[in-house]
Amino acid sequence: MQPWKTLQRRVVLQPNGGRFLTVEQHQVQLPDGRVIEEWPWLITPSFVNVAVVTESGHFVCFRQPKYAVEGLTLAVVGGYLELGEEPLVAAQREVLEETGYTAPSWQALGRYAVDGNRGCGVAHLFLARQARWSRPIHADDLEEQELLLLTRAEVAHALRAGEFKIVSWAAVMALALLEVIE
Repeated sequence: MQPWKTLQRRVVLQPNGGRFLTVEQHQVQLPDGRVIEEWPWLITPSFVNVAVVTESGHFVCFRQPKYAVEGLTLAVVGGYLELGEEPLVAAQREVLEETGYTAPSWQALGRYAVDGNRGCGVAHLFLARQARWSRPIHADDLEEQELLLLTRAEVAHALRAGEFKIVSWAAVMALALLEVIE
């Protein structure tokens, strides 16, 4: 099997200089030689999501609204990588900013394409263990958030009930549950 080839790219939309979104139109060639003249492509920043587990074994989560989600959702720590920032450094920064916790033990849970056909950035997932609170929260999130400490059983129940309504949040928590044995 051969990958597709990008023959041409054209920027269609780039609000705010493309900081959070660039829409491109690609001309792509399939391995059999066929050419697709207009293939939409979305460029968004790569991001981190982190499952944080405290020294007492509780998962640090949030309950919050999100613009693209109906009702409230359970959420995990996360945010965009700064220009040139390594994913682990971004994950550690986001955990401290959003929760006030620091963790001595970090495990990468994988690097995943957000959309295999349209781009949309890369998700870097992490598990932070033995987290302990170290300072007040200094988050710049637009949404209101309620910080929660959930048991492993509560997280597993919430996953099955669909309470983590963003796919990368559900994925990081499911992967973390595979690693965190009671």
